[in-house]
Parts: sequence; C-alpha cells; structure tokens
Amino acid sequence: MSQLKLTYFDMHGGRGEPARLAMAIGGIDFEDSRFAFAEFAEVRKSTPFGQVPTLHVDGVLVTQSDAITRYVGKLAGLYPTDAYQALLCDEVLDALEDANSKLVASFGLSGEALKEARTALVAGPLTLYLTWLEQQLQAHGGEFFADKRLTIADLKVFAYVQGLNSGRLDHVPTDLVARVAPSVQARMQHLAATPAIVQYYAKFKA
Repeated sequence: MSQLKLTYFDMHGGRGEPARLAMAIGGIDFEDSRFAFAEFAEVRKSTPFGQVPTLHVDGVLVTQSDAITRYVGKLAGLYPTDAYQALLCDEVLDALEDANSKLVASFGLSGEALKEARTALVAGPLTLYLTWLEQQLQAHGGEFFADKRLTIADLKVFAYVQGLNSGRLDHVPTDLVARVAPSVQARMQHLAATPAIVQYYAKFKA
C-alpha cells in the first residue's frame, strides 16, 4: 500500500473531509496532516495553486480535492466500477464543487458586504443546489446518490451539509438544509450515526 499524507485545515468539513472519511471508512492508513487557519499563508507556499487539500502519494504531491477524493475512494471501494454509476457519482462531486466555489467567493468579505453576499447566496445558489440534491436523492431511491450504496458522492454531500449546518458561516441559517432539502438532511444525520463515522469523529473528542 502506498504511503499517503493528506494535508488540510484542522477542522471538520470542507474540501478535505470527504477524502479523510473515505480513508477512515475504508480502513486505509494515512497521515492526517492538519494545520490552523493562521498557518495557511505559509502552507500554501508549498502547494502548486496555493490551495488545499493536497495528497502526498509515496512522497509525490498531488492537488485538486475531487481528484484526491476519487483516488482514495477507489482505494476504499467507495467509487462505482460501473461507468454510468460513476457518472452519477461524479455529477454530485462536480455540482458541489461549483456550489463550494460560489460560497468561497464570499470569504474575505466583512460587514454589510458579507451579509449581502451571503443573503444572495442563500436565496439563490445554495437553495438551488440543495433543491437539486434533494431531487437527485429521491430519483435514486432516497438512500444513496449513486450505485445504491455508500460512495464518495454521499461523503461529499455529508461534508457540504456539515459546513452549512455548522454555524461557522455568518448569515447562512443553520436550518437551511433541513428546510430546503429535508430528505438530504435526514440521510446525512443517519450517515453521521453509522459506526465507522462515529468511530472516526470519536478520536477527536478523546
């Protein structure tokens, strides 16, 4: 097995969380390299695009969050082998990356400018993507987003919902997901209660 080192913020959620969860669920040994937000300015100097997460595979640096998540998802058996089901999985990953990018664009704003930007996001893109997720979940059986089983698509949604519900995002109501996408909210709560994920997060409470 390759030696893996994932580098990302010391937080639950965000673009690095699906890969962390995939490796934890799949029983894949990896170095979970975390850093504080205050250290990002220095950490980003060692990344190709000034972004995280990054993954070292046997010492080779790889970037791009969804590429990393797909790779470790395949290692963990959490990525579909069927081409069409892989397409459905990728559709969710790419849609949420679009949604994340719109949200990230509001980072760095403050005061009234932040309030206006976030209010517009809640009324527009965030509601649009959550509504789409609700429809996709129902269209594929109401339990998983692809392959009728747990995949990295579910883990990507889990991290996205985790962020929206966290209270860390000023002017984004913590009940937004529950109101707009109740089935998605319920599924993510169910996923959070599964033994593998409970065990993963339990180690941070020790």
